[in-house]
Amino acid sequence: MKKMILALAAVTALFVAAPRPAAAAIAVDVTQGNIQPLPIAIPDFVPIGNDGGAAARIAAVVRADLERSGLFRPLDPKSFVDRITDINTVPNFANWRVINAQGLVAGSVTAQPDGRLRVDFRLWDVFGSSQMLGMQYATTPENWRRIAHLVSDAIYERITGEKGYFDTRIVFISESGPALSRTRRLTIMDQDGANPNYLTPGSYMVLTPRFNPTAQMIAYMSYIGGKPRVYLFDIESGKQERLGDFPNMTFSPRFSPDGNRVAMTLENGGNSDIYIMDLRNRAMTRLTSDPGIDTAPSFSPDGTQIVFESDRGGTQQIYVMNVDGSNQRRVSFGAGRSGTPVWSPRGDLIAFTRQANGRFNIGVMRPDGSAERIISTGYHDEGPTWAPNGRVLMYTREGQGGAAAQIFSIDVFGRNERRVQTPGSASDPAWSPAIQ
Repeated sequence: MKKMILALAAVTALFVAAPRPAAAAIAVDVTQGNIQPLPIAIPDFVPIGNDGGAAARIAAVVRADLERSGLFRPLDPKSFVDRITDINTVPNFANWRVINAQGLVAGSVTAQPDGRLRVDFRLWDVFGSSQMLGMQYATTPENWRRIAHLVSDAIYERITGEKGYFDTRIVFISESGPALSRTRRLTIMDQDGANPNYLTPGSYMVLTPRFNPTAQMIAYMSYIGGKPRVYLFDIESGKQERLGDFPNMTFSPRFSPDGNRVAMTLENGGNSDIYIMDLRNRAMTRLTSDPGIDTAPSFSPDGTQIVFESDRGGTQQIYVMNVDGSNQRRVSFGAGRSGTPVWSPRGDLIAFTRQANGRFNIGVMRPDGSAERIISTGYHDEGPTWAPNGRVLMYTREGQGGAAAQIFSIDVFGRNERRVQTPGSASDPAWSPAIQ
């Protein structure tokens, strides 16, 4: 695991010396509710020297990333009537217009004398006959997949105006074994399901993992020794640390935006309340003191507020309070019960689980509770988590009859629902921030 993390840091990037990009004639407005995917041609990158096959693999990952977003329609390479042999030559745009490509990505992969790979690419506006973007990356050969995600992020941002989310990871609970004695292991993977790595052995139950802002630390609940406690897991070292020595259970942890604090739930005498621990001195501050169950805290991106769930009003609903515990108010008023709230990284929405009419679904609403809408339609969907750009969510889906849990993704408008590939059954996903 340590080797993987070090490899993630070994990437350099710069803009390719090239004509200044023209104003974009092609664009995708991600704020629209109905989007026609943009046709884009992404030929295999040109290999220069012994690249070990990375040129074709990188192009394939870029195609898959952009297609999975639902905003792009990569064209079948079999339809291409032209070939890219030199990315420094202006393409013959007429040959790409004939297949109705609006965007064209031309890339190359060079095996350098020091053993690293250099990846260059250019993004072209086909109908505008102009270059929109040119960039260069360098890394070790085993890190080729991360380069592909970085290329995808750059293309996504240039065309949509929003940050991409492809160079990110997902931590989740991998499940195996019979229903009554499931083995649950803390697992991490790339956002597209590649490179899964088990972080815990499966000899004890783990639940609700959450990343810190640097994506290097995970807070989660573990039953090590048979007692439910909140732990921290350092991804680089593999070290686990119990967060406090409390007599009763602690659960539902979540990092603050600055990473210096963890909000969590402490159970005492049958009552559950929300506390904040300062990781710098381990000082605890109690935020709620209602006789109901208060749990599932999530910070606003500016760190000034916390959204949480509570049954203090007689049914499970969503509440918001200031970070010091003041001004606690209910914000969910739709039919049924609402829980597992999580604040969007953009600050504009709160995602949640809605239970009504025997079904669990994913919804979003504004922080004041207005403009509530349900975006998923599964039998049992719960536990949403946001992509770092606030445009896509993942969640757990279970089917009727005890069907195995799986992870799905969907955009904020309820479009482009897809299953995320995982090694077996999976639940409790948490999306990392953008990797630095």
